[in-house]
Amino acid sequence: MSTRSRASVFRSVPSILGEGAVWHPSRQSLFWVDIMGRKILETTLGQDATRSRPVEALVGAVIPTAAGGLLALLQDGVHRVDLDTGRTTFFTRPAEHDATRVRFNDAKCDPRGRLWAGTMSLDESPRQGALYRITADGTSRCMREQVSISNGLAWSLDGRTLYYIDSPTRAVQAFDFDPDTGELSRARIAIDLSQQQGFPDGCTIDAEGKLWIAFWDGWCVMRWDPVSARLLDTVRLPVSQVTTCTFGGPKLDTLFITTAACKLTADQQKAQPEAGFLFAANVGTHGLAADAFAG
Repeated sequence: MSTRSRASVFRSVPSILGEGAVWHPSRQSLFWVDIMGRKILETTLGQDATRSRPVEALVGAVIPTAAGGLLALLQDGVHRVDLDTGRTTFFTRPAEHDATRVRFNDAKCDPRGRLWAGTMSLDESPRQGALYRITADGTSRCMREQVSISNGLAWSLDGRTLYYIDSPTRAVQAFDFDPDTGELSRARIAIDLSQQQGFPDGCTIDAEGKLWIAFWDGWCVMRWDPVSARLLDTVRLPVSQVTTCTFGGPKLDTLFITTAACKLTADQQKAQPEAGFLFAANVGTHGLAADAFAG
């Protein structure tokens, strides 16, 4: 296992709670969100500029669509985003979703284009969230109940295992995944993270099938072998609240990392002036194109 300090600030655009980084394959740009700041952010490599699109509610994640557009998971449900005007249009919400109690958090699409979207309590009360599967026509089904803070999602290279993080459990769960039906079975713990500093947050999988996990209050992103549960690499950051990571760039060989400034004391903010910025690291491997929503 190696530990290398390779992460540096990529965009010094402050976010209260930066999250949801995803490389948009057709736009060749990086999107991420500021959940509490109610903003969708977009930047393109080679241009030292970031576009900020304000939205009307807390925004947990953004998802590329197969047609080249974007979905945003706002507090009340899934919306389509007009990338020219920034306007959002309601698309769907699970019948069980109560936006007065819970909000959407991390989300990803599976290789067949189904959206997997997790929720959590607005006050972070335990076991109030869920994990939903949403198909192209907007139909949803609850796949996991009594989730506390639904976070990272990633599929194995053969598409037959789903890795999933409910942050307070301090573990990566694994499920057998049926690519045709989208059904889950044989729940188990793939990686026990209880001995690591902080809490696992967002994650991504690389082209070698290894899992990169951001650690809230952990000052790092770690690379794990999800089959052997072996720690392979650690990328240190100068900020404590590391939220998610994704591969991007023309060759998908840059690891982009979002961070947060919320919940820091005044002294902590002074000691971590880059908290909330977007970071990037070259880690010697590359990722996979994000799976787009089929709807």
